[in-house]
Amino acid sequence: MQLRDDVNTETALNATFAALADPTRRAMLERLAQGPASINTLAAPFALSLPTVSRHLKVLEAAGLVAKARAAQFRLCRLEVAPLQSAGDWIGQYRDFFSDRFDRLEAQLKQNLQTAPDNPVPVAQ
Repeated sequence: MQLRDDVNTETALNATFAALADPTRRAMLERLAQGPASINTLAAPFALSLPTVSRHLKVLEAAGLVAKARAAQFRLCRLEVAPLQSAGDWIGQYRDFFSDRFDRLEAQLKQNLQTAPDNPVPVAQ
C-alpha cells in the first residue's frame, strides 16, 4: 500500500500548491488564520462577485485547506492546517538541501578571499 500512500500524498500536495498559487486564495487563508469567517467577510476586501469568491473557496476546500460549517444563517469557513503542514514538510527537505549548499558556498568564498592577492583585478561594470 506504500505506492497508494505516495500517490495520495502527491495528489494532496498538488492540490495544496495549486490552491496556493492564486494570490486571492492566499489572502483568504491569511484572513482565516485569524479565525473563522463568513463568506461575505472573506469576500469584502476583493472586487469579486460572490460566485467568484465561492469558486475560490471550492478550490481551497478541495485541497483540504478550508472547511465550511453552518452557524445559524451563516456559512463559516475555517482554516485547516494539515495540508499546509504537509507542504511545509515537503519544502523543508529542500530547505535543508539548499542551506547546506549555501554554507559550503560561504566557506568557499571566505577561503577565496583569504587567498586572494592584495590587488585584485577590478571588476568590469
